[in-house]
Amino acid sequence: MKIMIASDIHGSAYYLKQLLERFHTERPDKLLLLGDILYHGPRNDLPEGYAPKEAIDLLNGMKEDILCVRGNCDTDVDQMVLEFPILADYCILYEQGHMIFATHGHIHNTSAPPMLKAGDILLHGHTHVPASEEFGGRYYLNPGSVAIPKGGSEHGYMMLEDGVFIWKNLNGKAYRRFDLQSGTCNV
Repeated sequence: MKIMIASDIHGSAYYLKQLLERFHTERPDKLLLLGDILYHGPRNDLPEGYAPKEAIDLLNGMKEDILCVRGNCDTDVDQMVLEFPILADYCILYEQGHMIFATHGHIHNTSAPPMLKAGDILLHGHTHVPASEEFGGRYYLNPGSVAIPKGGSEHGYMMLEDGVFIWKNLNGKAYRRFDLQSGTCNV
């Protein structure tokens, strides 16, 4: 299965449109959203093209293709307008014998990890900074942010296929790669 992974759209229809253009080009089986879909939050400036109602229409138009977990800025009101489930705190995926614990990152993170065994992956957004690092024999991966990147990173997403995670900017240029079988990351 080929999965596009993205986080922290924060209501930017401008950047969401770019992500969805990449979705149609990359042709993944699913889009996994790691939370913070519609609201920008009180700590962030408004992202460029902030238009949550437009973002709602764009996402609802492809609801069958979306998996989603709840971010700290996502609420029951957001669920009322989005036609796919967004309120789960996490989801579990399996890739080549490794468990992937996908969450937003405000509850489960490297400081407060879920129960993971060696080789498992903690996948989350929330920080708006792309990451790939080992912690205690497990791996932490973060796609960064679609709309409000931080730490000098680019607007971007991640692709997962055949045990390989690839970070890309919204132009589709790959800039990082993590191979699950070897546990190696190339930047």
